[in-house]
Amino acid sequence: MTSTRCAVCKYFRRRCPPDCVFKPYFFNTNPQRFTCVHRIYGASNLGKLLQGVPMQLRADAVESLYYEAKCRIQDPVYGCAGIIWVLHQQIQIAQSELARTQAEIAFLDATGAVVEPRPSPSEPLVRQNGVEYSLDDQYDNWFYDI
Repeated sequence: MTSTRCAVCKYFRRRCPPDCVFKPYFFNTNPQRFTCVHRIYGASNLGKLLQGVPMQLRADAVESLYYEAKCRIQDPVYGCAGIIWVLHQQIQIAQSELARTQAEIAFLDATGAVVEPRPSPSEPLVRQNGVEYSLDDQYDNWFYDI
């Protein structure tokens, strides 16, 4: 006998009515999804929220609530805001590196200077006679830092 109850009704050990608001979004094959949302928002609040959302937007609302609940469980203080902040910082760092590189390229184009390529940290430093001058620890690249 297969269970036709949704994860919510299964969690609360009750019969799943045909018009269950949770059934299309919380399948019984993935009960952790409901458990995560239930820990943060509660079943009653979730039911009220879903009933207040238009039918065509409910799937997106459940996805958003699940993601936010998962983030809040992983980071109780900041939740999604912490992830957004970290990503924003990464964007700012990348933009500043891009601006710096573009300025350096523009300067080199304007001066007509020829720059010798720097060896990558993974390449050993070698003299022309074949003697290697790399350090013992190939992952200690402090001398390549700008």
